Amino acid sequence: MTKQETRGAVFQPTEKWLLVALGTGLAALGVRGGPGKLGLGRLALAGTGITLAGVALRGTNPLGTALKIRENAQGETLVSDAVTVGQSPEVLYAVWRKLENLPALMSHLQEVKMLEEGRSRWTVKGPLGDVSWDAELTADEPGRRLAWQSLPGADIWNSGEVLFRPAPGERGTEVVVRLTYKAPGGTAGPIIARMLGQEPSQQLRDDLMRFKREQELGFHPTTQGQSSGRSAMPASGGNK
Repeated sequence: MTKQETRGAVFQPTEKWLLVALGTGLAALGVRGGPGKLGLGRLALAGTGITLAGVALRGTNPLGTALKIRENAQGETLVSDAVTVGQSPEVLYAVWRKLENLPALMSHLQEVKMLEEGRSRWTVKGPLGDVSWDAELTADEPGRRLAWQSLPGADIWNSGEVLFRPAPGERGTEVVVRLTYKAPGGTAGPIIARMLGQEPSQQLRDDLMRFKREQELGFHPTTQGQSSGRSAMPASGGNK
């Protein structure tokens, strides 16, 4: 995965003009009937419409930017995060390398099933039902880096990369996860996902923090003091 210039979330052309039309319509509805009939409600409606149209015309999606959604020049959404785990790079790489275990690490994944010729079939939980695609590894450097990418024909193009770097002061390993995907509807896709409780950047943060606890403590602590169903992953990474 090469380093690319990114920017804050922007509206796609269709999104932009739909929002301009919506904002203009709200403003017109608010002022309908002339100045003599403007109450607080109509003023608020008109103000909302004008603001919405203005934001759309600027082209930058402030909600998407606030949610840490980034895009590259190809319109692909980028999500990344990192966590320091008190285990060696080799141990943590071994946990991620067994792809069938990934649903225990990434909560949006329903299943990863190995196919022939090093390919795998991924299934994710979506707001409108499960979505599946085939993927292949694009990098496999033991103890250092693991990367994958969906194959042509996938409904949602996506790729992922995990880096394993020795943390300063011999504190373990810095695990860096980078996800890239091209969601239907441009930046609206992640924002709608956020409204449904599935915003990718927060989901990735939660997954990494859970992974850290499981690898350092050997189980995932819960409010009941019981290990969760996800704690089936051994802290030693003994899944070679």
